[in-house]
Amino acid sequence: MKHNFYAGPAILPEYTIEKSIEAIRDFNGTGLSLLCISHRSKDFDKVMNSAVEMTKKLLDIPEGYSVIFVGGGATTQFYNIPFNFLAKKGAYLDTGTWPSGAIREAKLWGEVDVVASSKDKKYNYIPKNFTIPADADYFEICSNNTIEGTEIFEDFDSPVPLISDMSSDIFSRPVDVSKYAMIFAGAQKNFAPAGVTMVIIKDSFMEKSVRPVPTLSNYKKLAEKNSMINTPPVFPIFAALKTMEWIEAEGGVKAMEKRAIARADRVYEVLENSKMFVPNIPDPKDRSRMNITFAMKPEYAELADAFLTLSKERDCVGLAGHRSVGGFRASTYNALPMESVDALVALIKEFEAAH
Repeated sequence: MKHNFYAGPAILPEYTIEKSIEAIRDFNGTGLSLLCISHRSKDFDKVMNSAVEMTKKLLDIPEGYSVIFVGGGATTQFYNIPFNFLAKKGAYLDTGTWPSGAIREAKLWGEVDVVASSKDKKYNYIPKNFTIPADADYFEICSNNTIEGTEIFEDFDSPVPLISDMSSDIFSRPVDVSKYAMIFAGAQKNFAPAGVTMVIIKDSFMEKSVRPVPTLSNYKKLAEKNSMINTPPVFPIFAALKTMEWIEAEGGVKAMEKRAIARADRVYEVLENSKMFVPNIPDPKDRSRMNITFAMKPEYAELADAFLTLSKERDCVGLAGHRSVGGFRASTYNALPMESVDALVALIKEFEAAH
């Protein structure tokens, strides 16, 4: 058994994979592959509508919100958000590589207020006690920083529309959606193959677009057409629906949170007690449950490659840290079984005992 710790594209439930294989061979008894059917067909209409309804159900989304599925990846939202909504000023919390990318894109459209940043310590903490400017058009955060390994678990009370990039922790914990004007999530981290991005947006916020935008950047038009202005990413949307079905069958988002806590606690415990390894994020309250980043202590740094070599021998794959930060990263998404966590813990203990 391979233990998949890749950060993205990443592990998906076996249910999703098997149902997707079946649909590629014969979609819904049509005699056609899912890869070859029309997105305008009644059969795919059911998929799209079910994906929207399942998203609303799992996240307990209140009335007055639309769910949209778009192509282009979550990073396309980095420019699409200010394109639509930045009139005077956009406010941002800078907690890592992806938020800093969103800030860079927003500066193309107007003034950006970085309310706080953890860049001074290589993004190894979540800033606290910052003030959200009441004159901003919106305030954008990234709830989970895949590269650095920090996570925000609070649904902020914001005086302006709150936007969150939840690409790598969507469906891993309950969220008070009513506090957000918009949530977006790229699929390849925690709920579907790459190629689709989910957007959950408050209907009244869509009305606040400050300039004319092209049709495929217009959230209101996308919502009105049920994400089908052009051909949507058919296969990833189908896979996303299957993953959501699996989440529901496994007990819903609350069950996913319990599992996420159990997985993360198990790994952080062995790292805390290790003489050779150390977690990258000092404060346990800021540590991600989805992306556990760690490193060799300085006196053992030369053994990093040897650890990765052994990890592959023990079928633990994807443990190398992002190229921009190095070290190690264990991504423990919803579909990762505790058996894989146990294998990682055993690997760490084995390597430490040998050296």
